[in-house]
Formats: sequence, C-alpha cells, structure tokens
Amino acid sequence: MLPLLWLIPILPFAGFMVLGLLGRRLPPNAVAAIGVGSIGLSALFSALVTAAFLVHPPAGQVFTQTLWTWFQVGEFAPGISFYLDALSLIMVLVVVFVSLLIHLYSVGYLRGEEGYGRFFAYMNLFVGSMLTLVLADNLVLLYLGWEGVGLCSYLLIGFWYKDPANGRAARKAFIVTRIGDAAFAVGLFLLFSRLGTLHIQDLMQRAAQHWPVGSGVAVAASALLLGGAVGKSAQLPLQTWLPDAMAGPTPVSALIHAATMVTAGVYLIARTHVLFSLAPPVQFAVAIIGAATLLLAGFSGLTQRDIKRVLAYSTISQIGYMFLALGVGAWSAAIFHLLSHAFFKALLFLAAGVVIHALHNEHDLFRMGGLRKDLPLTFWVFLVGALGLSGLPPADGFSSKGLILTETWSSPLGGPGMWLAALFGAFLTSIYTFRLLFLAFYGPRQQPVVHHPGLVEKMPLVALALLTILAAGLNWPASWGGVAIITSFLQTALPTPPVPSGHVHGGEVWLEVVAVGVALLGIPIAWLLTVGAPVAVRARLNAPAVSAVRRFWLAGWAFDWLYDRVFVWPLVWLARMDQGDFVDLFYRGLAGLAGWLNRILSWTQTGRVRWYAASVALGALVILALVIFL
Repeated sequence: MLPLLWLIPILPFAGFMVLGLLGRRLPPNAVAAIGVGSIGLSALFSALVTAAFLVHPPAGQVFTQTLWTWFQVGEFAPGISFYLDALSLIMVLVVVFVSLLIHLYSVGYLRGEEGYGRFFAYMNLFVGSMLTLVLADNLVLLYLGWEGVGLCSYLLIGFWYKDPANGRAARKAFIVTRIGDAAFAVGLFLLFSRLGTLHIQDLMQRAAQHWPVGSGVAVAASALLLGGAVGKSAQLPLQTWLPDAMAGPTPVSALIHAATMVTAGVYLIARTHVLFSLAPPVQFAVAIIGAATLLLAGFSGLTQRDIKRVLAYSTISQIGYMFLALGVGAWSAAIFHLLSHAFFKALLFLAAGVVIHALHNEHDLFRMGGLRKDLPLTFWVFLVGALGLSGLPPADGFSSKGLILTETWSSPLGGPGMWLAALFGAFLTSIYTFRLLFLAFYGPRQQPVVHHPGLVEKMPLVALALLTILAAGLNWPASWGGVAIITSFLQTALPTPPVPSGHVHGGEVWLEVVAVGVALLGIPIAWLLTVGAPVAVRARLNAPAVSAVRRFWLAGWAFDWLYDRVFVWPLVWLARMDQGDFVDLFYRGLAGLAGWLNRILSWTQTGRVRWYAASVALGALVILALVIFL
C-alpha cells in the first residue's frame, strides 16, 4: 500500500481541478460530493498507507517515492518526491482527517451561499498544498506547498470579496506572511550555496558534517527559516494577520487554525531540527518567541468581544506553546500538542460557527447568552473543546500541554523561568476560554435562536469531541499510569526529549498537579468576570486605568498601530508622492532638454543659402584659430 502514497496529495488537487473548471455548472449536491469525496478518498488512502507503515515498516522507518524530476539545472535536480516517516505520517493524518470533517461541516454550513463550488475548489487546493508541504522530501517542493497554502489563505479569507473589509483582511494576511516567506526563500539560497543540495535529509547530514555547533552560517540559515516559520505560524512579530483572518467563513477559520497554514511553521522547524540544534542562539530565540507570544496573545484573548477573535488569539497562544517546546528541545511534545490542538481547535471553531448561525450571524459575545438550553449539543462539545484548550482532563490538551510544561521545566534549554511563563499562559488560557463559554452559553438570553444545526453539521462536532478525548491517551502522563505512544513513535524521526516522558521524577507529578490547579483556578475567575460579576468587580473593571489597559490588549498590544506608522503610512506617502512618477523625472528632464536643443538648432534652418555659406566660413575660421593658437 505504501506505493499509493502519491494519491494522498493528488486527490485533493484533482477535486480542485474538477471544481475549478466545472463548479459553476454543477448542482450543489455534485459540488459537495466532489469536494468532500476527494478529501474522503485521500483519507481512505491515508489510512491504508498508515496501516501498511505500521504493520510492515519500511527499511529505516522511512519510505521515499519519486514520481519525476521536476527540473534540472546542472547537478541541481529537485524531484516531485514524497518522504514518509513518523513525523510526516502524523502530519498527514492530522491534515487529512481534520480537513475531511471540516469539509463535511461546510456542506451544511455554506449551503445556499454564492460561490459554493468556488469555496470547495479553494478548500481542496488548500488541503492539497498542505499535504504537499508535509510530504515533500526537498525544500523546493516544500516551498511550493508553502506558497500554495499562502495563496489559498488569501483566496479563502477574502472569499466574501464584495465586502471591502474582507479584501483588506485577505491582503493583510498575504502581505504579512510574504515577509516571512521572503526570509525563507533567502534561507534556501543560502543553504544551497553552502551545502549544494535542498534535499532535506541530505541537507541535514551535510550540515551536521560541515558546520560546528554555533557556526555563523548555521545561525544565519536557521534564523532565515525561523523568519518563514514566524510568518506562517503568526508568531511575534508577524502575528497581526491572524485575528483579521476571521473575515473568512468559519470553516476556513477552522482549517487555517487547526489543520493547515499556522502549523506549517511548527512542522518546518521540527523537520529541520538539525539546523536549529547547530544554532543554539536561534533555537533559544524560538523558545523566547514562543513564550512571549503565548503571553501577549493570552492577554489579548481576555478582552475580545468577537467570538472568533477570541479563538484566533488562542491559536496564536497555542502555537506559542509549540514554539516554546521546539525551542527547549521537546520536539515530540510540540508535535503532540499540534495534533491535540488540531482536534480541539477545529471543534471550537465549528461550534462557534453553529452559535454564529444560530443568532443570525452574530459575533459579539455580549449579545449572546443562555444558549446551553437552546443548543445543548453545541454546548457540550464546546465544553469538551474548552477543556482541551485549557489543558484539563480528560481532554487531549491536558496531556499535550502538560508534557510541554514538564519538559520545559526539565530541559537544560528551558528551566523555571520559561516554565513560569508557560504556566501563567495556561492560567490566562483558562480564563479567556471559560469567559467565552460563560458569555455565550450562560446568563440571560440576549437573542432568539433562528437556526439549528443539521445532521451534517452535528456529525463533525461529535467526531471532533470524541477525538479530543481519545487523543489524550496517546501520550497520557506516565505518572498517571499512561503510555507515551506519540513520543515513542516519533523517536525514529525526532531527537529524544531532554527527559524521557516515561521516566517518573519525584517532582513530575507536582508539576502536572500545579498545571491542572492553575487551569482550574481560571474557571471561577472567568465566572466572576462575566456571569457572576458583583458590582464592585464591575466598577473596578470600568475604572479609567483598567479600561485603558483593556483597550490596549483589545487592539492586540497596538502592533497594527505601530506598523501602520512605521511601515504602512510612509509607504502610502511615498506612493502618493510618486503618483507623477518621481523616478521618471530625470528621464523626462533629458527628453525635455533634447527637445529644447532641437528647437534652438531648428532656428538655423532658414533656407537662405548665403547664411549657410557664411556659417561654413565662420566655422572654418574658428577651426583655423583653434589650430593656430592651441
């Protein structure tokens, strides 16, 4: 079954081609069948390939498949080649199965919308690009998938393009991520110029052989790759695009945040971990960026009114946890949190979509309330997702976030300082998550429910809720009687964690108890800040100083304000100044000078022969004078 690997990314591309060419002519049921069916077939072949990989493992736990040589320039001949190991297999399963559930949900959610076929075409292209990215065996093909998901994010965020705000959000996402993509591209040139290859495994081997730890070239190359990862994964300082990406339909938000796009940066760092291990300053920067991002996004999440923007900031924060884990060398913990985050974040976004539809496209949390009785299934699955996001049992976030906290404490690259930052981030996460839950589902009803989800929308919610709970057992803490299945599986593709997860230390249980206790503490605080807020608490929240801080966090720490004044406004000013083509002034001046000289010389063309003869004689005299006297 392993030779069928190529069908996994090809089928979504085939669905895109059919829908792109015929989508407008096909009835909605046919569009849905092709859009969902192509991803369903890809999921089927993913399951078959996974079974073959586990039952009859290939030599070295790696399977490589080359379809053809893409292009050849001298000895440089990147291929359309796929590389399957433990890491890429987990990524494929996450991408394809979460995407399948989101596609299925979209059938009902977007039924009747203009551009139904166009939507599924874009979604299929998105999934195909992400699968290409995670399966690529060379950085050129990976970069193709990388740019593909960037293009699709633009198309899908601006799907409702008739609203100018949606177009601005799409352009913002495209432009901000281009900054990181440019750094990534320069990094590829640097790697090829120094090591002569962009085949990922050969690249890692040559880097380890030729570059000592701390090498300047390794630091530069890793920093450039980090720039690309920061842009795609919405980490500091390029995180500003993701909250505005909520302009797209809710299934798009779920796909970008859960299974594609923002996880690409995490995968890139994990896949090129050898380079980062050779560049300790850059790996430390990964940890610092992750810790800072998870805190800043956590504070912003506390103040948001839009239900989807709360979840957007939570994504930025949770990706920050993954970056922190990568930075301290907890490679498998980062990938496990990526997996668990995909389940509970897709669940939360799709449940939020049900709430938005139920209230006639209402996004404001303060205009919701009391929905647990009208939408009981949505409430319970949202609660499961909230437990996962907060890191509370029995959801998978308890296992994955707890593993990151434990290994951050234990790692020689981490320590108590970073652990405290991650722990405080978990506290903030619990507060803003349950603040969202209480505002939407508790308290007095603000609006009547005008739409109830259909079966096609309910099934993905139930499936994701079950996955959120079941996935916790894949790396259940050893101190609680669990087995580290994911960590053990990833040992063939990623370095062993600083402290093996299966080894019980005296303080490990206490670290996990503290993490759960901090998350539990956030629940009553969220209640006091929302439904059960006494008059004294409300008065303090509305104090001028507190209100100013809230506005600052609501605006995302004013990063947009800063970037507007430092980058956007000067560029706009230059563009307006150059409306008359400032650069062309020099050339227009030359043309004007030539015309002026032409008019002067034309005065000599009078048609009078004696004047011409006199001019020739005068010229001859001038030449003789120059010869005699000079």
